[in-house]
Amino acid sequence: MSLAIDCEVILLAEDNENHVLLIRRAFEQAGLVNPLYVVSDGEEAVAYLKGQGKYANREEYPLPCLLLLDLKMPRKDGFEVLEWLRQQPSFSSLRVVVLTTSEELRDVNRAYRLGANSFLTKPVDFRDFVQLSSAIKGYWIWLSRVPQAERPNGKPLSDTAGT
Repeated sequence: MSLAIDCEVILLAEDNENHVLLIRRAFEQAGLVNPLYVVSDGEEAVAYLKGQGKYANREEYPLPCLLLLDLKMPRKDGFEVLEWLRQQPSFSSLRVVVLTTSEELRDVNRAYRLGANSFLTKPVDFRDFVQLSSAIKGYWIWLSRVPQAERPNGKPLSDTAGT
C-alpha cells in the first residue's frame, strides 16, 4: 500500500488564540510539519479561500488541501462557512474536518448534513491533543487522497490525477 502524502497546506479557522497555540504545539509534537495557515473568524476563512483582500497572493497564501474548522467563531460561524463552501463548485471537494469544543449531537448532525468530512471534538488534555494530531497526520495527510479539484482560476488544486 502506498502513502498518498499529496496534502500540503492546512487552513485552521479558529478564533481562540490559546487553541491555536495548543494546536500548533500538538502538531509539532506529533511531527505534523505541513504549513498551517490560521484565520480567526468565518469571514476571514471565506476571504482566504476566495483569495480576496490580503489573501489575493496565492504564492503567499496557497489554497489548502485540508480545512480544520471551528464551529463557534465570530462574524460567520463554522456552519455558515461550511454551507458557503459546499455551494462553491471550486471548493465542493475541499476536505473539511470540524475541530470544535462542541459535543452536541445536533452540531455533529448539522455539520455532516452541510458537508463536513469529519467531526472531531477538541481534547482537554494536551497528550490527547497530540494523539488527535497524530491521527490527523496519519489519516488526512498520509493515507487519504486529495481529490482533483479546480481552483477558482481554473487550474487544478492537486496535480495528482493518474499518479
